[in-house]
Amino acid sequence: MPSTHNKEKPWDTPDIDKWQIDEFKPEDNKSGKPFAEESTFMTLFPKYRETYLKSIWSDVTKNLNAHHINCTLDLVEGSMTVKTTRKTFDPAIILKARDLIKLLARSVPFPQAVKILQDDVACDIIKIGNFVSNKERFVKRRQRLVGPNGNTLKALELLTKCYILVQGNTVSCMGPFKGLKEVRRVVEDCMKNIHPIYYIKELMIKRELAKNPELANEDWSRFLPNFKKRNVARKKPKKIRHKDETKVYTPFPPAQLPRKIDLEIESGEYFLSKKEKEMNKLAERRAEQQEKQKEKEIVKAKDFVAPEEEKYVNKLLDDDSTTSKKKSHSKDKDSKSNKRKKSEDNEGEKINKKKSKTSIA
Repeated sequence: MPSTHNKEKPWDTPDIDKWQIDEFKPEDNKSGKPFAEESTFMTLFPKYRETYLKSIWSDVTKNLNAHHINCTLDLVEGSMTVKTTRKTFDPAIILKARDLIKLLARSVPFPQAVKILQDDVACDIIKIGNFVSNKERFVKRRQRLVGPNGNTLKALELLTKCYILVQGNTVSCMGPFKGLKEVRRVVEDCMKNIHPIYYIKELMIKRELAKNPELANEDWSRFLPNFKKRNVARKKPKKIRHKDETKVYTPFPPAQLPRKIDLEIESGEYFLSKKEKEMNKLAERRAEQQEKQKEKEIVKAKDFVAPEEEKYVNKLLDDDSTTSKKKSHSKDKDSKSNKRKKSEDNEGEKINKKKSKTSIA
């Protein structure tokens, strides 16, 4: 039986964009009645955002009042709430308002966050804190996503047509749905140790291929790069044996190593009950802890040991003593020189007497 639905539609022309999202107006709410129930959403914000939110809250209320939505800022509790009113006609605008306060809480500036109220803009907040347990590794991978001087992030923003902000343990994105999907894939894989540059190359090739209408209905996999993870086996450094270290050849194989059970039988641990084994382990652990505590106490005690002080010398007394020492030293020198002269004179007299005796004889 031929289909009766495939009739000509004179109003359906090729000029019409079927994917266009029309603006929701009060006339579109045909019932004209308020919503049956009030919808509310609340989000908490960190302490450091308090001053900024206070300064821009008047602009937030102005933008939300245009869509007939109430908003309150509670500084005591540290929360933001949005709720519908009896005048609200768009059922989806409350979800947009919820996204707005979420983005403001995640440090997105207000001029950028307000764009979420537009119909063609969506947002996604990606949590990246649970991917890596090691904090240093997490910081490195997060920095890898930002890139040097934020170049990697800028490239992603241009290719995906999204706004991306990396803040703490989350990545906030705003843009079209297709771009948000790509951003989530790149961010999650970056935290799984896959560099974002591979995805940037792929997105650049896809953008160039999209310009060609001939390739619109073809498979693009042959044009895209296929990066494989390669684990290159590193050569171990060879051990250089010295001439003295020559192994003695023995025809017998080495002695078999004892099993874990054999060692337990030797020590007697094998015959202990489960509770006794646990008690022994606890005792060993406590002994190790005590030893480490003693070492730490010794290290801490070193800070309280007084350093050796230099002996204080009074310069005034020191000058007097030096002068007196010099005087006494000079006196000693004079006395020694006088003694030498006297001894020389006595020796001269003795020699003269001897000469005179020899001449008389």
